[in-house]
Order: sequence, then structure tokens, then C-alpha cells
Amino acid sequence: MSTVEKIVIRENKVLKLNNVLVREISQNELIDIDKIAYMMDSYIKSKGTSTLGPMINYSTVEIDESGQPNIIIKLMVQLKTFINKVDLPYDTKSQIRITNCLFARFNEKEENLQFAYQKLGVYAFENNIKLKGDSYTVFVKQEENEFVADVFMETLKGGELFESL
Repeated sequence: MSTVEKIVIRENKVLKLNNVLVREISQNELIDIDKIAYMMDSYIKSKGTSTLGPMINYSTVEIDESGQPNIIIKLMVQLKTFINKVDLPYDTKSQIRITNCLFARFNEKEENLQFAYQKLGVYAFENNIKLKGDSYTVFVKQEENEFVADVFMETLKGGELFESL
């Protein structure tokens, strides 16, 4: 039996990303997400820089004017040097800093990653922590027999409720 905990939860963590290249993924592109990640890597090289650290997946749900939920997914990667001018569909941010996050270190098979999100939701519920409704998943290690991901969920301050539905 492994002594490594599969999901470790921590409160009040900060996610700080520098020199970030961002690419929003549309609903009809979801099936090609691996291809898009590869294209991002090629784009970065064409701009004369390289990645620093792993890929980050951002997701949230927005409600459109007709009341329908819309899933927003963005791929993000930190760069060694900032790219001042990028072409569509890319965007850059010099820094992304998300404070007061609920955090989970996931260490198990990739197909079980959903349990990290669920455990964060249960932990927030049990501890009266209100979540904003978005998540940042940092893919720390992806190998054949080992998968490690860090999941950050922003919490709301002052007891505000997440009431988008």
C-alpha cells in the first residue's frame, strides 16, 4: 500500500503565474485540445521563447443572457520571457495572481482527477467556505505510471455566495 496521500487539501494558498500565454478553447475545439496545446508550443518557439513549468487549465461556468450555462476553458502556460505582441487567438498576461485559494495536490491516475474537484467541493461545504466557481489545474507531472496535478479553486471573501445558477 502506498504511503502517498492521493488528495491533500490546503487552505489559503496563492497561485502566482508570470509571463502567461493564454488560449481560450471554444466548445467545438474541445476534441482537439491536445493538438491546440502542441500548436501553442510551436507558437511559443516561433516567438523565440520557451515554456517555464507545466501547462495550466483554467475552467469556469458563465451564464449567458438566455440563462444557459457556458463552460469557459483556457489553456495557459508560463513563458521564460514575455511576448509583447501576440496574434489571435492568443493573449498574454504579465502576471496572474489568485489569492485565498482552496488547494488540492492530486497524486493518482489521471482518469480519477475528477475526485480532486469533488473533494475540494465537499471540503468547502463542510468548512463553510464559499467558492467562486472557477478552477486552475496545474499539470505537475504526467508520466505513464504517475500523474500529479495541483488544483486551485478561488474562494470568496466575506461569506459571499456563488449564486450564478
